[in-house]
Amino acid sequence: MNEVSAAFAEALKNDDLDALMEIPKAERHTHTGLTGNPKFVFKRTGVWIAPLQKPLASMEEMHRWVGRHIGERFGDTAGEKLLIEACFEQATRDGIRVLWTGEDVWANDALFGGDITALAGALQEAKRFYAPDIELHMQIGFSRHCPIDALQKWAEPFFVHGGFDCVDLYGDEGAQPIEAFVPLYRQAKALGMTLRAHVGEWGQAHDVQRAVEALELDEVQHGIAAAGDPSVMRFLADHRIRLNICPTSNLMLGRVASLQDHPIRKLYDAGVRISIGSDDALVFGSSLSQEYMKLYQNGLFTAQELDGIRIDAFC
Repeated sequence: MNEVSAAFAEALKNDDLDALMEIPKAERHTHTGLTGNPKFVFKRTGVWIAPLQKPLASMEEMHRWVGRHIGERFGDTAGEKLLIEACFEQATRDGIRVLWTGEDVWANDALFGGDITALAGALQEAKRFYAPDIELHMQIGFSRHCPIDALQKWAEPFFVHGGFDCVDLYGDEGAQPIEAFVPLYRQAKALGMTLRAHVGEWGQAHDVQRAVEALELDEVQHGIAAAGDPSVMRFLADHRIRLNICPTSNLMLGRVASLQDHPIRKLYDAGVRISIGSDDALVFGSSLSQEYMKLYQNGLFTAQELDGIRIDAFC
């Protein structure tokens, strides 16, 4: 065991969150405007965003919560830039060395006047100021509820820009058939981008395999429904499809009854490649370091197993 791995294991065993935050980590599942440090936001604005205190029942309920607590207060260009800064400040504070994060395609028009250089510049400027040592992968986000022609129009500046190297799909998994998004994903694939989608956060196990096959995904955001079908888990393991799982998010959205009931261990034991993510720290009140700590404290993984997951997330 090398020095960093030993320090990681020691921090877990000692319940030392401060020490754990110092350990280098990769964060593969975030949403820029929702993943900042609430103390940073409060210091800059005097607005305190208290995270969820009890589980919600649906994505619709979460969207209402986000709109009320974040969208209504920070729903303009200045507010979004502040949230972007908070994202990178939080990443540095939490020992993140590689970060995948970005914006929904509609935000380019709605918040940055259609100027993709302004949007990308806001991400890069925040990185330079708050997180100069982080390796940044800028991500394009597609909302499932939007018409495909609108998504394609909004996505074009991102594709042309060349600085975005990953795509993601999120929102209500039943809004449109997964096949509707194939043209967008074929264009992204032709550009050599990493292909991701939120799937299996809700839904059924077969939805995960269907999305991977239809969109030729490299990674799945959440994907925990796959644990319901051994054949789907074998498919994911055989094809080395990584699930970027956010345990506290799953708990607070009512997808699991408790962390002890979370299927992440079942997926891991089936040979499915996983990473651990924080998803929306402003909403769920849990950093990446806290996610590792919770999994250890709840007996789901040993320190050595979590260290292996931590290291693999860089690859």
